[in-house]
Amino acid sequence: MTSSKFEPNDDIFDFVIKKANGLKGLVDTNLQTVPNQCIQPKEERLDKSQIDNQESIPTIDLSNFDDLKVEKSIQEAASKWGFFQIINHGIPIEVLEDLKDTGHKFFELPAEEKVKYYKENAGPDESVLLYWSGIGEKNEKVLEWRDSIKHGCDPQNDSNLWPPQTRNQVLEFQRWAIPLAKKLLEVLLKGLNVNEIDESMEPLLMGTMAININYYPPCPNPSITIGCRRHCDMSCITLLLQDDTGGLYVRGTKGDNWIHVNPIKGALAVNLGDSLQIMSNDRYRSIEHCVAVDSSRARISIPLFVNPSLDSVIGPFPQLLKDGEKPVYKQVLFSDYWDYFISKRPSGKASLDFAKI
Repeated sequence: MTSSKFEPNDDIFDFVIKKANGLKGLVDTNLQTVPNQCIQPKEERLDKSQIDNQESIPTIDLSNFDDLKVEKSIQEAASKWGFFQIINHGIPIEVLEDLKDTGHKFFELPAEEKVKYYKENAGPDESVLLYWSGIGEKNEKVLEWRDSIKHGCDPQNDSNLWPPQTRNQVLEFQRWAIPLAKKLLEVLLKGLNVNEIDESMEPLLMGTMAININYYPPCPNPSITIGCRRHCDMSCITLLLQDDTGGLYVRGTKGDNWIHVNPIKGALAVNLGDSLQIMSNDRYRSIEHCVAVDSSRARISIPLFVNPSLDSVIGPFPQLLKDGEKPVYKQVLFSDYWDYFISKRPSGKASLDFAKI
């Protein structure tokens, strides 16, 4: 299946999604202008006047992970920022580099190969899904400038369904990254006076996991598009590997400013999601972030989303309420929160209202 000439008024959804050309295929048609269906409304674009070069998120060295000072710095970063970078985290650099390389290789495949992994109306428990424009909602009006593939990492998911081009590299990354995520969660829970993550706690904190590979092709006019609109994750925690292209921005402490997450070779970005903000009764915070695209370089990012199981009930930990502290959130079924989050996307932090008392 070869990318055909695309005109601005053609049906982009058919070309990009149904025919599996993706945004990559669109760019490969020697695209000179951004199609109307990819032009974001002004409120969804990155306003460069709001970029703050004076602030930066913390970078935490995990060389001495068990040091109380390191634990404290993780807890403080989660409370103040909701976003930080980690270095010396133990994942070999070659594992990270191989994973980024495999992302480029997969998205450079012809459409007839990639279409094998496209599934319309796939649910959150699907093992693999190639999709475009975020999660490819039926009613999507404007496409984000991004192609993505999901690898479900739950024990019941079948990695044999993953593309052979990505399977081994994703499995190797998963082997290192999931224990790292668990250790970070244990440190964060320790700051809430919650005991270590035992078997009874794992479904609540790590019951649904996925590794996505995101590909942001070069864009002829990045100022009117967006790679990923402003949003918070619904996860407990997200670990993100990004290449050196740059483009990830997070909300600063002033509320209306954006801070660039400068790529650091070998580092992982870590952000807290809505689920842990709810469980922590607002002690920790999820944070809005977005992705700008580049005019000349393709960008690769690989997030590991660590979510509750769909049948988990999330709400403030009882340990936080035993001394009379009032809950900010009610107890909600995570699958209900997931459905609400998806229906409101993109909504910044507004999805949290669903769980508030």
